[in-house]
Amino acid sequence: MSGTNKPWPVLDESEAPPEIDVTVPSVARMYDYILGGRDNYAVDREAVEGLMRENPGAQALAVDNRAFMRRAVRFLVEVAGIRQFVDIGSGLPTRQNVHQIAHSVDPGARVVYVDNDPIVLAHGRALLADNATTTVIDADAADPAAIFDNPETRKFIDVDRPYAVVMVGLLHWIPDADDPAGTVAYIRHLMPSGSYLAATNLLADDDPRADGVEKSLTSRVGGGFFRPWEKHREYFEGLRLVEPGLVYANDWRPDRWPSSDDSYATLLTGGVGRKP
Repeated sequence: MSGTNKPWPVLDESEAPPEIDVTVPSVARMYDYILGGRDNYAVDREAVEGLMRENPGAQALAVDNRAFMRRAVRFLVEVAGIRQFVDIGSGLPTRQNVHQIAHSVDPGARVVYVDNDPIVLAHGRALLADNATTTVIDADAADPAAIFDNPETRKFIDVDRPYAVVMVGLLHWIPDADDPAGTVAYIRHLMPSGSYLAATNLLADDDPRADGVEKSLTSRVGGGFFRPWEKHREYFEGLRLVEPGLVYANDWRPDRWPSSDDSYATLLTGGVGRKP
């Protein structure tokens, strides 16, 4: 992004696989661009730049979301002792993926990445080609049965033992018509006792700019739904929230003070819950 000293992306539209529409921005590739990645096209960069012009500083939401994921996975591995992860809506590989964090503690930890973006799948499979404990599957987050019935998931995850489901930066892309709360309820029902859910969500309640950011996102990529606290709490129904509970994502077990210019912190919640 302009002014952020990020490496210039290298993907060439003329070399894009036929299944990728380079005229339509992708949330995964936009997120990659904001985080300094190189796996994005001009349409993605233009969408991000337009979003930032309309909402200066909103890229902090992506940075904070990623930072929460790193802290949550570290907690799950180091404190909760989890060794199995299903990362739904995993996005493009960047530094410190779930499997890298988990493997820094236990190289035998098993991770299933789930996405349906062709770029994500291609890069994930290339990255993990020689990794015996990590895989990536093609599935839609709104169809959890397809995720947990997938033979690859069953191969890597012992579903009778505790595992963690990571839904960081995902649920706010699922429209109400696809019932995100029902999706999470289905997953909670499947999870054995001792399993965890880690999730972040865009918040509608506490900042008047939420409506403007939502309109920018939906006009550019057709999603990005800000929901109230009560909806966020619903995702964790029946789970015991890990301290400090469901809070602004930057306030969940911070390992640094939030930056003084992070004025969008009240637009993103984060929490981790354990199934009794």
